[in-house]
Amino acid sequence: MPPKCSLLFLAAALWAAPPPESRGVIITRDSFGVPHIQAPTDAGVVFGLMYAQAEDNFWQLEEDTLRSLGRAAELNGERALAGDLRLRAYRTVRLAREEYGRLEPWARALCDAYAAGVNWYLARNPRVKPRLLVRWEPWFILAIQNAGNAGAADLRGPRLKPDEIAAAFPGARLREEPPAAEPPPGEEGSNMWALAPARTASRRAMLLINPHVGFFGSGQRYEAHLRSKEGLEASGFAILGTPYIRSGFTPRHAWSHTNNYADVSDFWWDALEGAESWTEDVKVGEEVRRVTFRATRHGPVLGVRDGKGCAVRAPLLEKGGILEQRVLMAKARNLAGFEQALRRLSLTGSNTLYADRQGNIFYLHGNAIPRRRAGGEWDGYHAYEELPRLLNPPSGYLQNCNSTPFLAAGKETPLEKSRFPAYMVLEPDTLRAQRAREILESAPRFSFEEMLRLAPDTKVLAWSREGETLLKAAPSDVQEALKGWDGVARPDSVAASLFIRWRQQPDALKEPAAALERVRAALTRDWGGWKVAWGELNRLQRVHTSGTAEQFSDARPSLPVTGCPGVQGCLFTFNTRTPPGAKRGYGISGNTYVALVEFGGRVRARSIVTFGQNAGAASPHHFDQAPLYAAGQFREVPVERGALKRSARSSVRLDRE
Repeated sequence: MPPKCSLLFLAAALWAAPPPESRGVIITRDSFGVPHIQAPTDAGVVFGLMYAQAEDNFWQLEEDTLRSLGRAAELNGERALAGDLRLRAYRTVRLAREEYGRLEPWARALCDAYAAGVNWYLARNPRVKPRLLVRWEPWFILAIQNAGNAGAADLRGPRLKPDEIAAAFPGARLREEPPAAEPPPGEEGSNMWALAPARTASRRAMLLINPHVGFFGSGQRYEAHLRSKEGLEASGFAILGTPYIRSGFTPRHAWSHTNNYADVSDFWWDALEGAESWTEDVKVGEEVRRVTFRATRHGPVLGVRDGKGCAVRAPLLEKGGILEQRVLMAKARNLAGFEQALRRLSLTGSNTLYADRQGNIFYLHGNAIPRRRAGGEWDGYHAYEELPRLLNPPSGYLQNCNSTPFLAAGKETPLEKSRFPAYMVLEPDTLRAQRAREILESAPRFSFEEMLRLAPDTKVLAWSREGETLLKAAPSDVQEALKGWDGVARPDSVAASLFIRWRQQPDALKEPAAALERVRAALTRDWGGWKVAWGELNRLQRVHTSGTAEQFSDARPSLPVTGCPGVQGCLFTFNTRTPPGAKRGYGISGNTYVALVEFGGRVRARSIVTFGQNAGAASPHHFDQAPLYAAGQFREVPVERGALKRSARSSVRLDRE
């Protein structure tokens, strides 16, 4: 018999009245399980979006929220403590509470709906057992946004030793070495393209959305379609745990982002005398540790070396405003309205590409970028007019692949490099950007169908740059295998396996023969010979949403993938990891949500996600998009009412008990 407390909880859930935010909210799932959420109000669609996210991946939703609150060590113990300490040093929770208190009523209503959506899911699903968080608070979303800004700032700091980090947090008894930082800029990234009507067969603008991020753990992309009678109508992706469409499209416009690498944070070695200090109780499992935190005039202290504190200044933590800007970008009626939202300067780390029904294409490099005085001290933020911007360039296209804005519209890009400080533009001309320009300049116009074929391009541009080095170093039998290769990574290509694996060797260009011999030896050891097709090595397999609780395995089903590492110039970016004991590499990051949008009398859109909509292994939507994804194909996005009616498989109204 279940314990009495469980019965009481179940009874309370069954008798709970639907919250006001649920009024009129309907979630319709299409044939791929993607939620299409309609409601009378903007708050209603936010409520429905969070309810749907909880349905599809509550485990990760709770995990990511706890991490953003600086409470991950309560669940994950010592290995999560360093991350908790960093976030608490930034005081992200306190700042989130303060920001919530000063929000405009409409924005506060969205925060309230965000929390109510998850709480109503838990009330209606008492069999779902949260590991720690039994109730969401409206300010949680603001803490999540603050955590994102703080985490981005950390990546640019000096490399601190474990004992230097431990010295910054007296009382924490930090024992485990902090986890390694994320890959540096250039190892991960995104692609986005826009075509003006003069460059399309239909004479209508098009936009490609193609973020490259991790497939597991935090930051997962979540596809949804929102329709409110108050004007919030958008389809695209949210980052799991956030209540708005981050990149996507409406009947009027579409927008996308790539990571921007402008210098938006600074570190100082400050004297600790006179530094502000405070204490907090930090839980590690069930143990409570009383930890001291410190901050200088520049910001929180994250490390101590030779008696001085490593203090960091991160952007916008005190200002906030991310939620409002994201929502206003989605609700814009035209380019002027979209730019008005961008002028709020509340985003860090993002370039923005835009296309609309009127035929405009537009690019903005960065958003909130600190202005530096001599000596590095900040003097506010650069005005919107001071940022690199491009509108309807003569080339008829715009692209950014984590690359310099000075080639965003080709060689004749109308931007003068001398107008911008060096710290504002740090991006190189990446191989992906070079390949994008090759494609976009290869024909005077492109049809929608052609763009669907070209967007997941798998040409390995590095082959045309460095292939000769490998050929000269290779023995005759390898030369024969490489001869005539067009540089395209296909599942049946032996040449792709050889070149990609060779170029991944750290000394490939310095000692090409030795690097090749290691690749051949490893392939022969694992496969009985070195002539192995790329599709045998490059696989897609879905494991637990965490990416760590379950290991990849050659014994389990997987799919061959046409993509390859973006750092080698492959637009269909697909990065893999080979676990101990395995001989295949399994996808861990790269193309996630990919969409192509064309404007006209009606919006035409196709999209794909890596695996499927639901993280539960028993769901029919756990792996149903994977075969299309692996082959570089797309599915229709049924945003028009008739298409959605034909595609609908289920519908639920959330204000009914």
